[in-house]
Amino acid sequence: MIYTIIDVETTGQGNRMTEISIFKYDGTTVIDEFTSLINPESFIPQHITALTGIDNALVADVPTFAEVAQDILNITQGTIFVAHNVNFDYNVINGEFKRLGIEFTRKKLCTVRLSRRLLPGHRSYSLGKLCNALDINLVDRHRARGDAEATVILFKLLLQQPNASEVFKEFLNKNSKEATLPPNLPKKTFEALPTTAGIYYFKDKKGKVIYVGKAINIKKRVLSHFYSKTKKSQDMVRETADIDFEDSGSELIALLMEDAAIKHHFPVYNKVAKRTVQSFAIFSYQDRKGVLHLASNKGRLVPNPIVTLFSIREVRAYLEKICETHNLCPKYCHLQESVAECSHFSIKNCKGICRDEEAVEAYNDRVLEAIKDMADQKTDMVLREKGRHQNEEAFVMVKNGEYLGYGFVDKEETINHIDDLETFLIPQKNNMDIQKILKSRLLEL
Repeated sequence: MIYTIIDVETTGQGNRMTEISIFKYDGTTVIDEFTSLINPESFIPQHITALTGIDNALVADVPTFAEVAQDILNITQGTIFVAHNVNFDYNVINGEFKRLGIEFTRKKLCTVRLSRRLLPGHRSYSLGKLCNALDINLVDRHRARGDAEATVILFKLLLQQPNASEVFKEFLNKNSKEATLPPNLPKKTFEALPTTAGIYYFKDKKGKVIYVGKAINIKKRVLSHFYSKTKKSQDMVRETADIDFEDSGSELIALLMEDAAIKHHFPVYNKVAKRTVQSFAIFSYQDRKGVLHLASNKGRLVPNPIVTLFSIREVRAYLEKICETHNLCPKYCHLQESVAECSHFSIKNCKGICRDEEAVEAYNDRVLEAIKDMADQKTDMVLREKGRHQNEEAFVMVKNGEYLGYGFVDKEETINHIDDLETFLIPQKNNMDIQKILKSRLLEL
């Protein structure tokens, strides 16, 4: 077998290549080498320069990737692509070829995963610490040639291990996930993942949760992260050393579990999901003339909302419907501002409160009736969901419009009333994100 042992340096953001070094190795001797700085055609941040020593001036007059692409194709043709944390280097090179419209496909081997199997017991499998532990002279750390040359020495050592032949054969098997899995994740951990609905936790080597996700098929969804080419996914899987999971039975409960887990752990790679959903509340107040108004404001500014919604558009549509149903005035429902009298384009059934043609008491009675109708929508409700196995059912409980949590019940249990379910309830916190999830689910019914 012929191997090409490769290391690349990048700009970090966007992962554009700044340097590449390739050693062609026949298992005994390095038979060819290609090393070159690369003009990334994009800015190199200062923190990357501090790490690698490669700055914008250094790459200003060197070849672009397009100019060396054929050299890379030639030297790697028919070889096995080897790197320390192979998916990073492979994805960077593959991404550069994709920008040129060229397909790049090679078999892969990861020296991190090989080292974990063939050289067990080390505290760290980063290239620097592993080389230090194995007395491999690593010069020009974080430069492509220095790292690639050290990886060649490490690879030679791996080939010399007693059971190397069997392990290499296993890793190169097309049905093996070894080349796809994160470098620090044991294969048995991935294989233990279920194909059912639920949530999963990516953890770093210290056991800290760095990402929480939900899925209808946990194993399939987790695997998709490993194939992802985004920088976020690549950084995340590189840190992943363990994966835990919880079955949910259904997608809805998985969503609820995911929200609770994110708000509990605040994982670094769930930044978008941690953003607070903006809410808007409908409330009432009485003006100096004694007229009852219906109005809206940001949810956090309204202590006792009548109804909570999630966009200005929803609020407006909801108030228009209430206004029309109860013959209210668009002006006093704040559908029209800074007008002496209402003149709404579609709501024409105001009885004249804004023109002093209707008694305040009569108008307020209809407003109170509208408020009662809105409050009556806060009913007790149980959503029935699929359980985690065939002898189980799941439920989501809402009382007086408030989400209380979810639970799982054996099908043999006798349930006659909503209160009977409280024994099986797993209490959860209510929040705007949960209300939005439940509202979307109710719209599907």
